[in-house]
Amino acid sequence: MSNQAFYPIGVPGQPWGAAEKAAWRAQQVKQRSYADDVLNTIEPLRDRFDVVEYGSLDYGVEHYPLVVIRSLHWRDELPTLLVTGGVHGYETSGVHGALQFVQQHGRDYVGRANLLVVPCVSPWAYERIHRWNPDALDPNRNFRKNSPAGESAALVNLLEPLRDSVLMHIDLHETTDTDESEFRPALAARDGKDFEPGEIPDGFYLVDDIETPQPEFQRAVIDAVAKVTHIAIADAHGEIIGSPLLVPGVIKFPVKQWGLCAGITNARYATTTEVYPDSPRATPQQCNDAQVAAVRAAIDYALARGDDPRDSELK
Repeated sequence: MSNQAFYPIGVPGQPWGAAEKAAWRAQQVKQRSYADDVLNTIEPLRDRFDVVEYGSLDYGVEHYPLVVIRSLHWRDELPTLLVTGGVHGYETSGVHGALQFVQQHGRDYVGRANLLVVPCVSPWAYERIHRWNPDALDPNRNFRKNSPAGESAALVNLLEPLRDSVLMHIDLHETTDTDESEFRPALAARDGKDFEPGEIPDGFYLVDDIETPQPEFQRAVIDAVAKVTHIAIADAHGEIIGSPLLVPGVIKFPVKQWGLCAGITNARYATTTEVYPDSPRATPQQCNDAQVAAVRAAIDYALARGDDPRDSELK
């Protein structure tokens, strides 16, 4: 199969160069506002939380402040709970679910843990409803030191001092029909490879780390979300998006090896959510509610275990 058969940009079998990336970038159109949807939603939270700009991105004439919402009275002796959303800008419920969680439940853990929420890691992509940044880079393959993706580099720098004090990290994502119709074909074209069609699962699922699986933690999150929306089942091969199941509704990836967001810290409990917003069985509000349910269940499980991530056995 040639690149031209499945994507309009690129020469068959050849990775993109600067010209192809510029052509792709020229097709990306701003469709919504990071300032209106995210920054303006955060403003009313300033009396209850510490809102901090942890970096910024400048793409042409566009300036994007990167914002983290923190517990107002941070206590170093408490474990840290980390929530990230909008790593892929097109995955809407990751952003709005993170904001809804803070609005509704962000104060529930005062005195028990420090809360750290980054609701929109990739604002340029959020506005254009896309997966990549303007350089055609996927931030969720680039969370490492000296990252070529500015979105990833900024978050890595923010979290570097907290790598060993984060108890729980949940990264909020979606799997959409456009993964198959746009983003996977674009990836194959960008890299000069053939596109092999896949199957989009109908329902919510989680991604655990293949190196340090936590099946009971993942199961607790799945059980909570199942009360809000349906859980994806395995395909005819016993897999979800090409990966075998750890437990029902949970697959495993090499999270740290691939530079995924959920692997930034050494959190004992870490997971990546995958909501399916294109299902006829789920509304946008249900998708946001599913993200909130996942966050709350992940936090409750971690805090109930009482593990201190700074114990010597974890270092």
